[in-house]
Amino acid sequence: TIAVLLGVIAVDFIITARNPHEPTMREAGAWISVYVGLAIAFGIGMTFTAGGTHSLDFFTGWIVEYSMSMDNLFVFILILGSFAVPPQYRQRVLLVGIALALLFRGIFIALGAAVVNSFAGVFYLFGAFLLYTAYKLIAGGEDDDEYHENAAVRLVRRVLPTTDHYHGPALTTRIDGKRHVTPMLLVMVAVGLTDILFALDSIPAIFGITSDPYIVFTANAFALMGLRQLYFLIGGLIDKLVYLSHGLAVILGFIGVKL
Repeated sequence: TIAVLLGVIAVDFIITARNPHEPTMREAGAWISVYVGLAIAFGIGMTFTAGGTHSLDFFTGWIVEYSMSMDNLFVFILILGSFAVPPQYRQRVLLVGIALALLFRGIFIALGAAVVNSFAGVFYLFGAFLLYTAYKLIAGGEDDDEYHENAAVRLVRRVLPTTDHYHGPALTTRIDGKRHVTPMLLVMVAVGLTDILFALDSIPAIFGITSDPYIVFTANAFALMGLRQLYFLIGGLIDKLVYLSHGLAVILGFIGVKL
């Protein structure tokens, strides 16, 4: 399964690298239909190979993770806007961010499964964390519409010479014989570190649905696969989704109480 998912990401990356552009709504919608169709086919196939209970767990986990991924788009939009990423290179940044998210979530899932198997009381901690997350989503905050660079990005700026302008998709460039870091590398660092925070929310949520590491990973993977196209599909409508955080708070609160 991991090999097939990596293959899909590799094909996606090759297509993006060969033709960097900002997808149209129609193109983004077509790609999302493909990824959603793959997830549905996978879930139906699981019914015949593992049983209806596991299939239901997969669909439930996938829908919850997909909903949380939509909320993550708020942050992606703020980051890409703050770094003024050229539209034709946003696909590449998002694709790298999704690959990093899969890596981080795979690590967290493995660690979470090990902890769950050795200490069942961790579910109480997961539940408390989800209730806190639900409260933060409902309470909101005045800084939700502004991105602030994290400590790691500020450290990179201080330690490494950084250019103020993009040099195509390059992560580094040479100026006057000296190697400089471009904003493209900084935005990828910012997206990658944000992915870690997203994993801290999503992993406890899906472990409240199922403790099977395989289902947890595949539900996360399919939820992330179409996230890049989802950015371009609803990016212009994100301000209208005013109740999205409240809906997610209800879902996470319910799972937290269940845990």
